[in-house]
Amino acid sequence: MSNLTSNLRHVPSVDQLLRTDEARELRETIGIKRLTAIARSVTSELRSSIRNGRTVVTNGNAAESLLAEAVIRMRATAEVESQTGIKRVINATGVLLHTNLGRAALSAAARDAIVEASRFCTLEYDVATGSRGKRGARVESLLKDLTGAEEALVVNNCAAAALLILTVLASDGDTIVSRGELVEIGGDFRVPDVMASSGTRMVEVGTTNRTHLDDYRRAINANTRLIMHVHPSNYRIVGFASSPELAELATLAHERRLLLYEDAGSGQLNDLSAYGLVGEPIVSSIVAEGADVISFSGDKLLGSAQAGLIVGKHAIVDRLREHPLYRALRSDKLRLAALEATLAAHRRDAATTEVPVVQMLALSSEEIGSRARRLIEGVAGTNLDLTLLPGESAIGGGAGPTANLPTTLIAVSHPHMSAQEIERTLRNHSPAIIGRISEGKVLLDLRTVFPDELPELAAALKGPDFQVA
Repeated sequence: MSNLTSNLRHVPSVDQLLRTDEARELRETIGIKRLTAIARSVTSELRSSIRNGRTVVTNGNAAESLLAEAVIRMRATAEVESQTGIKRVINATGVLLHTNLGRAALSAAARDAIVEASRFCTLEYDVATGSRGKRGARVESLLKDLTGAEEALVVNNCAAAALLILTVLASDGDTIVSRGELVEIGGDFRVPDVMASSGTRMVEVGTTNRTHLDDYRRAINANTRLIMHVHPSNYRIVGFASSPELAELATLAHERRLLLYEDAGSGQLNDLSAYGLVGEPIVSSIVAEGADVISFSGDKLLGSAQAGLIVGKHAIVDRLREHPLYRALRSDKLRLAALEATLAAHRRDAATTEVPVVQMLALSSEEIGSRARRLIEGVAGTNLDLTLLPGESAIGGGAGPTANLPTTLIAVSHPHMSAQEIERTLRNHSPAIIGRISEGKVLLDLRTVFPDELPELAAALKGPDFQVA
């Protein structure tokens, strides 16, 4: 009998693999159905690997060797699968609104509100009257208080808000927008694509860097329904650039009996320039300048769950609410619960003490440096080299691209491990610790690490994976 045939005969059966101690342990975590599928896949891959010469058994006990190999592969597959799905991570990147890491971290009150709403709740029920209530009524009331708008509405994200507004207000005509505002935001969201999906005809005016009021005026015709102004979010045009003030666009729109729609993006409710954030529109100011309808995000500078928040004139928002598309885009109870709690904190002027994104924004480089020094002192004696460096944090999430946020970084290096190996080790920790690499060192920015996560970070840095001689 050939070596190949002998080895193939000794590949363990699925049943044999499922009777191992490792399989019994895995069965408790992933279930027998999934474990059986993994076992089938592993044995099939092992046979293929033997046929192709990638797996060669050289010792005398082929059955034992191949069973051990199959167990290793089964465990590795299960471990890889366990890393998928949504899990908590420690964000040490210094990016406050990291899109890949879930954007705004929720406040304690918002998390509690989600738990409260996770069973049965008063989503559309009025306890006082015992009759049907209005979905999102509390959120809408808070939005009106905070922005000065006449009416408010909530959908599931900002792209949905833009789609709803354009569909309802301009699907039968033209929407005028400056060429310098035809932006693409992360995740392949492009303003022209959303406009096309809504049915409106996009009319571009001006140039990339300069658009004048007369450009809008000349483009208006009998088919024009809307003037759209888009905040550029994740980029800025500097130098020889200009565009009309929003109040000027509002005056022009209203003179011509048109509506002005502002896609404000970041959702800034209060002036945050004291913390280095400039150039982001404040929603209440947009309302005061005459925009008829405004959309913005819930999970950016507002600091809550992903949502498309719409505020504006009564008549306009009522039209949006009554359109069939709204039902397809409306928010669920968990999103609304988180928004309620976060907006309530803003209304109490408690955002700097309760809303994480504002708390992190308000931290000074000195405060972060003090945290970093205490962390380094707490992990003394490891083989890691931890030093402090000046640096900058970032807002992220398509907000404040030019914001200057000085910080103090921890630079991590090891005499026998590369930066890539250190980064991978931290990323594979539980919970995963996400940093960044620059100039051959892993950089950790504690601006985005919660105080109660510091002991976990310290334990990871003191862990056995870094005690390589």
